[in-house]
Amino acid sequence: MRGCILSARRYYFVPQLHHCRKGWDSIRESLGDVRDLYSMKKIGFLSFGHWAPSPQSRTQSGADALLQSIDLAVEAERLGMDGAFFRVHHFAQQLASPFPLLAAVGAKTRKIEIGTAVIDMRYENPHYMAEDAGAADLISGGRLQLGISRGSPEQVIDGWRYFGYHPMEGEDDAGMGRRHAEEFLELLRGKGFAQPNPRPMFTNPPGLLRLEPYSATLRDRIWWGSASNATAAWAAKLGMNLQSSTLKFDETGEPLHIQQAAQIRAFRAAWKDAGQKRTPRISVSRSIFPLLDDQDRRYFGRGSQEEDTIGFLDENTRAIFGRSYAAEPYILIKQLRKDEAIEEADTLLLTVPNQLGVAYNAHVMEAILTTVAPALGWR
Repeated sequence: MRGCILSARRYYFVPQLHHCRKGWDSIRESLGDVRDLYSMKKIGFLSFGHWAPSPQSRTQSGADALLQSIDLAVEAERLGMDGAFFRVHHFAQQLASPFPLLAAVGAKTRKIEIGTAVIDMRYENPHYMAEDAGAADLISGGRLQLGISRGSPEQVIDGWRYFGYHPMEGEDDAGMGRRHAEEFLELLRGKGFAQPNPRPMFTNPPGLLRLEPYSATLRDRIWWGSASNATAAWAAKLGMNLQSSTLKFDETGEPLHIQQAAQIRAFRAAWKDAGQKRTPRISVSRSIFPLLDDQDRRYFGRGSQEEDTIGFLDENTRAIFGRSYAAEPYILIKQLRKDEAIEEADTLLLTVPNQLGVAYNAHVMEAILTTVAPALGWR
């Protein structure tokens, strides 16, 4: 039997909801207070791009992961998703060098936002990165949404050293990542800094030269992946948008979504105090799986992580890892309405199990767009 959930525009039919209620009082009784139900959000997917030569994996190789990432972005755009985002990890069987992939996605799509969440700036040459980012943004027609950060736990010890980078005296690796980020942001302003050759191969424009190709608006589309309230405030002062993932430093002992909501409010306050002129973007990431059929239940119907977990990123850093959501749509709606961080954010990134293949992940995205998002006012 099918049930329906009332929205401001139409009824949305959801499997397993057994009673069709046609009044707001009934909806309040079923789902709670609906005052904040209509908070439109951009919804994108976030893929880590894993691959493994195992029978269970639909991505057997790096080529599979890259080509399927492009195909998944095309499918996401067709379904009406707003963003295709990719995680960057080095020394792992995952997506690593993002800009060829972002450029390819940009060439194959027309409207969807294309981004990262996140690039580890400890590994990056800001000058080379500014050129790559400018090129990818121009290929996409100005759709790049570039998430960067100071990095996370790695597969190897101090992997950035193999890339030729070393912290300055008195600086740790996190500080080096933030320094690289600030250099990158400055280069994106497009101000000339290089002295031109008096006998160049090609005619130069007057004055100092900047890096090319240059995208005039990309600077406003840089995001900082923050794991703490302090770095969120730092990002706001520099005029970056905010990305908060399913992992955060455990600063208060409260559930992740409450700590993230406080982080977002701290970011907005710092943004205002810094006198920033534009409205910032803010995203949070979640693992959400509507259980509609036997395949969904086989993959996610048992043993889902229904509580946040606590772990340590190193000897001194206690972190909280967010729960996953896997249930029938009407249950997901009740659960997600309680997530304060999603309510605070304007963008939601759905982490996808890319090793299950393009078709299944398209099914998951479509299920969220049609059975969950409308009832929560995200659509």
